[in-house]
Amino acid sequence: MRALKYALAASLLVAAPAAVAQQQLSIATGGTGGTYYPYGGGLAELIKEHIDGYDAVAEVTGASVENMGLVWRGDSDMALALADTVYQAYNGTGDFEGRQLENIRALASVYPNAVQIVTMADSGIESLEDLEGKIVSVGAPGSGTELNARAVLESNGISYDDFEARRLNFNETADAIRDGDIDAGFWSVGPPTSSIMNLATTRDIRLIGLSDEEVANAREEVPVFAPYELRADLYEGMEEPVQTIGIPNILATNAEMDEELAYQITKTLFEHTDQLIAIHPAANDTTVKFSVDSTPIAFHPGALRYYEEKGAEIEDRQRP
Repeated sequence: MRALKYALAASLLVAAPAAVAQQQLSIATGGTGGTYYPYGGGLAELIKEHIDGYDAVAEVTGASVENMGLVWRGDSDMALALADTVYQAYNGTGDFEGRQLENIRALASVYPNAVQIVTMADSGIESLEDLEGKIVSVGAPGSGTELNARAVLESNGISYDDFEARRLNFNETADAIRDGDIDAGFWSVGPPTSSIMNLATTRDIRLIGLSDEEVANAREEVPVFAPYELRADLYEGMEEPVQTIGIPNILATNAEMDEELAYQITKTLFEHTDQLIAIHPAANDTTVKFSVDSTPIAFHPGALRYYEEKGAEIEDRQRP
């Protein structure tokens, strides 16, 4: 009898790890100085807390363009990326000409990015045109920021030949502006973002606004752009609102993701948004309405099931 008890105990000990094993999901984000990384980290915490059997981790990456490749290859389970990058990947246009990533699906549009062009207050740069002849960071290589910067500039008659372009990530851009190594820099990120906030506490900065015509030109180039106003007092010393453009950020995945898992992630995202807001205020825009109004590609069937349960109106182009 004693031998039987020991045998049963040993079998339970062997079986126990399998019962509590967690399947880890990876979320491709961006650099630590932007919004993707803290937002992705918050989503990882939600998954761990609210979806049984799953853990998740936010991964530092080169952001949008790189992230599409990671999801397409299955190297990441989910990724945050700008809507124009996702749209190009899905349709095989722009930077994805000739390599259409048809298996990309959306779980949600989570918040809008704002193109933020920052310079020193005493730089004399007050408009896009003033960037000509200057040293300007256009964002990290392979990032959605660079795609947005190029679109805004070229749609308004300014090419990389008109200034000295540097490809720096958010923290590097802020440091280079602070140190006087560059004259201005682009961010395409959910405001407020930590790297600009930190810069504004040590230097007097200016955010360069876009005119109505410049916004219209950019929207003609990139249909997913929308007018967006950076509110006054967003950053220290920013006394007036600044007009720019916004673009949705999409939580994307591979079409091969399990439908029930996709449903649970989407449900968790929208039903525990308060926890994300506590991590980053950009999550204030994480709503079902914003998601279905803003997503330019097909939803994953699991996400679609959640939206239909909530009574959302889904466009034909958003169905797989």
